[in-house]
Amino acid sequence: MPFSLHIRRIFSSKLSSKSVAKIFIDETSGRILDNIHKLARNYSGKKDADKLLKSIIKTIVKMGILYKNDLFTEHELKLIDDFRNRFHSLSKSIITMYEVDFKFDRSILTRMCKECQDITHKIISTHLTHKSHARIDYVYNYVSNLQFVEYSFNPTSTINRAIIKEIVEDMQSLMDAGFL
Repeated sequence: MPFSLHIRRIFSSKLSSKSVAKIFIDETSGRILDNIHKLARNYSGKKDADKLLKSIIKTIVKMGILYKNDLFTEHELKLIDDFRNRFHSLSKSIITMYEVDFKFDRSILTRMCKECQDITHKIISTHLTHKSHARIDYVYNYVSNLQFVEYSFNPTSTINRAIIKEIVEDMQSLMDAGFL
């Protein structure tokens, strides 16, 4: 591994604050992360929400560095395309769950998250450490937890409805722009 890439990876491991992440993440995606943090904080407290956000940001930055430096193989690039397609479907499902209460089986959402999780592990299998794999598991297991999904999409919670509405609007904006 080139020394400059090694330094970037070390540097990226230190980059996990929201202010630093804004350098790497566009404003719309940043708002989505902020809203996921709000939901997680309301669900399980500040400590878990901070850990979730930090894990998401570290994973995004590390994968971005690998991608930017053309370190993925042809097979891994195909897996990235597969991930994009599945994540797009997951995003559309989240939008549908918000727009049509109880018209979507929430267990399907958890299954879709699991598929994205498996693909993510395959993409980074030869590039990142066991600690990064554990971080990815933490993120996906947290957001796909059926209790968290039920809590987040609870139609009687006006606070959660408002947060999910903002997430859905930002996701729709990213989809319309072709980024999601």
